[in-house]
Amino acid sequence: MHRKSSVYANISGFFAIIFMGFPVYWMVTTSFKNRQDVLSTEPTILPRSFTIENYQNAFSREGFYTSLRNSLIVVLITVAISLFLATFASVAIARTKFTGKRSFISALLIVQMLPLSALIIPLFLLLTRLQLTNTIGGLALTYVAFILPFTIWTLRGFLANIPTDIEEAALVDGCTRVQAYRHVLLPLMAPGLVATAIFAFIQAWNEFLLAYIIMQSQENLTLPVWLASFTTRTGTDWGPLMAASTVTAIPVVIFFSLIQKRIATGVTAGAVKG
Repeated sequence: MHRKSSVYANISGFFAIIFMGFPVYWMVTTSFKNRQDVLSTEPTILPRSFTIENYQNAFSREGFYTSLRNSLIVVLITVAISLFLATFASVAIARTKFTGKRSFISALLIVQMLPLSALIIPLFLLLTRLQLTNTIGGLALTYVAFILPFTIWTLRGFLANIPTDIEEAALVDGCTRVQAYRHVLLPLMAPGLVATAIFAFIQAWNEFLLAYIIMQSQENLTLPVWLASFTTRTGTDWGPLMAASTVTAIPVVIFFSLIQKRIATGVTAGAVKG
């Protein structure tokens, strides 16, 4: 019975991988197809003739390197601020008791449930009043507002599984509360911080709607918005678009692959106890 369950689980996992991985495979293979193969009414699983012309067109297209720089800056600012604030907030929630704690936790969940499209207009009006539209800083702060509740919730779940006895022992040995946090608690939080940083990175890196509305000038576009420039009134230039999309996905894939073990540790630890 156990063997049958294992077989069914493996088969289900195999089809799930194919289902989720095929769009990625199609994107990558299309990026190496020539224009005739891309527009052919008979699609092919593999390119009939490999070409890197699509990548050359993508790299030479106006705004690529500027958009890449903008995306990196926005993501780094967003992740850094979110982790910095979420670390202290999660410690406060997981380790202390204060008035309104449950209400604060409920507010975190409610914010996550709100659809982004419903907040576009008030956000744009607020940024306009603060003169932060069409600025890297304004976009980064907007991302922080949406990503911070997620990072707090994730780190709070991870901290709940770290025994308080460890900190208490450090305090008994003469450490101050800050020293115990810095030398004891923070190293134990490392897997959770890495996992949270990765998911925050992915959300900020791939976000399109806010960047499309807030960033109005060509020199301030991020990569997801820049990808939209491949669709014009005359149609979509699919080959270069797939090449550019592949290049855009590479940083996330590399970063994810390098620290996937820490991600798995952080996610499982943070999911055991709420």
